[in-house]
Order: sequence, then structure tokens, then C-alpha cells
Amino acid sequence: MVDLYKILLVLIPVITAITLHEAAHGWVAFKLGDSTARDLGRITINPVKHIDPLGTVVIPIVMIITTGFAFGYAKPVPVNARNFQHPQKDMALVALAGPLSNFIMAIFWMLVLSMSIKLMSHSEALNALKYMAGVGVIINIILMVVNLLPILPLDGGRILTGVLPFKWAAVFARTEKLGMLLVILLLVTGILGKILSPMVDMVQKNLFNLFGLG
Repeated sequence: MVDLYKILLVLIPVITAITLHEAAHGWVAFKLGDSTARDLGRITINPVKHIDPLGTVVIPIVMIITTGFAFGYAKPVPVNARNFQHPQKDMALVALAGPLSNFIMAIFWMLVLSMSIKLMSHSEALNALKYMAGVGVIINIILMVVNLLPILPLDGGRILTGVLPFKWAAVFARTEKLGMLLVILLLVTGILGKILSPMVDMVQKNLFNLFGLG
């Protein structure tokens, strides 16, 4: 039977992980000279502006409950590279902002988890906080690692496009139409989980060790 209480606890870190990821893209784009996201109200922590009901809520929750692995997406933040002084390099920086925001959030939730564990209390409220913080750590690590895969249209693919020589970047950019199909195929066949699990485990283990919870 589905535990609605746990779903509500999962919902908070999942939504913040995805919405702040998108807001980070827009904020960095604005700082680099493109105000498209700001003009559309996308540089905000208001999840309503970023949520895709299926990709942001339903899919991640169902997957983390049934498989322990989560995959989700929000409405992409619009970016106009023509407003950048260095379009290729600046797009890579905009792309990097998303995974970096997830890493920062993973550290935040790790701090919350560490503090709640060290309180040595077993109250219902504190146990709920531990559960939510644990989900916050893992969901942000997963989103960071998934998005750093060098596949377009994921952030890792855009970062790779930004560092490749222009000629090769143009060739690689042509793979974007098939990129998400490839990600979904890897996901449903279980190959994606096998690729990501060692990387996710490594980041999680190092964070736990950093906070003395190894």
C-alpha cells in the first residue's frame, strides 16, 4: 500500500531539487547577458513556474517508491545564446549551473541529516526530517549525476558542446533529436541504473564521510 505520508515527505526535496536546478540555469544566463528567463519569470523558487506535472512530480515519486531510482524533469528554462558574448562557452556555463545547484542542495540536505542524527532523538517530527533529508541527499546526487551525462539535451551534453572545437560541437549538436530517446531507452532497460549507480554511490559515500557519518 502506498504511504501517502512518505510521498509528501519526498515531494519537498524532489520539487526543490528540480525547480532550483532550472532557476540556476536562468540566473546564470541572466548574469551572462541573456534576460529571456528573467523576463518570463523563470528565475524564481516558485515551483509553479517550473513544474511539469508528469516529469516533476508523478514520474520521480513513482520511480523512487518502486525502484529506489528517480528520474524527472521540469519545463526547460528558455535561453537565447545570441545574447551571450561567447555563446558556446557561456551556454556551457549555463548548463553547468544546474548540476552545481544540485550538488549544493545535496550538501544542504546532508547538513540537515547530520544535525538531525546527532540530536539522538526519536521523535516523529525528527524522524520525518531525517527521512526527508535522506531523500534530499540522494535525489540531488542522482539529478546531478544524470544531468552530467554527456548526452544532449542533458546538461552534460551542453557542457561537452561548449568545450569541443566548434566543428566537432556542430556535429555533436545534431545528436540532440535522438538524445532523450536514448536516455529513456537506457532507463527502461536498466542500463542507465548500472551506469549511474557506481557514480551516485561514490558521491554519496564521500559526502557521508565528509560529515562524519561514514
